[in-house]
Amino acid sequence: MTIENKIRAFAGTFVLASLALGWWVHPGFFLFTAFVGLNLFQSSFTGFCPLEMLLRRLAPKKLTA
Repeated sequence: MTIENKIRAFAGTFVLASLALGWWVHPGFFLFTAFVGLNLFQSSFTGFCPLEMLLRRLAPKKLTA
């Protein structure tokens, strides 16, 4: 699995989890959904993604671009 695929999987998981938490626990969790969306939006323009940097540090030999 490439880094890009892992990032998409993480983003999708976090969006769905924060939507569920916002619906059933507290509406404040919707702010986390907005944070994930804004991060994806800015990374599409800048190419900077904190999760990508983290994944490269954790397993640099196993992940490829």
